[in-house]
Amino acid sequence: MPFYVHAQDKPGVADQLLEFAEEHWSYMDRFDGRLILRGPTLSDDGEEHTGSVHIVDLADRAAAERFATEEPYWRAGLYQDFTAVPAVVLLRREPAADAPYTLITAQWPPHARTPGDAEQRLLGAEPDGRLSFVAVLVDDDHDSTTGVVAAVRSLPDEAQSLVQELADRLAGGPTPLTAQRWQRGGRN
Repeated sequence: MPFYVHAQDKPGVADQLLEFAEEHWSYMDRFDGRLILRGPTLSDDGEEHTGSVHIVDLADRAAAERFATEEPYWRAGLYQDFTAVPAVVLLRREPAADAPYTLITAQWPPHARTPGDAEQRLLGAEPDGRLSFVAVLVDDDHDSTTGVVAAVRSLPDEAQSLVQELADRLAGGPTPLTAQRWQRGGRN
């Protein structure tokens, strides 16, 4: 089952992140075949690491929380918090390595879910080519939507406009979006 795992950096830890980078990479290597999407969130100017995002296929919520809390940056005290939420992947395209991306997220109170083809149709027959990844966040029973996460090949303002209608429809009404610069991660 895919989980959206997002850890937010504590302020001022950039040098320490570099110090633990190899441990982080080695840890992530253990999950290589199960990582669907991964990469750091960045400051508005794209220069500073602000957190880490992983969509990873794991057995259950307990495994997702272990994934987050056994991660070397977490164990070293470099993250201030993490989120681990079940996700249903609607769109998965390989992000380009050299393009600017924005991670769009939203969370809302549980809203009755229309699973399967209905969710997929929300993206349209031919989803916009700037959308690289879209997942619906769901409750543990997969009965309700609780949010959305999307990786969009564009800068934040344009990225939000590409995801807003989808998020509003999934949430059952207008919902605020959060936009953060993001880049594809991994050793390769």
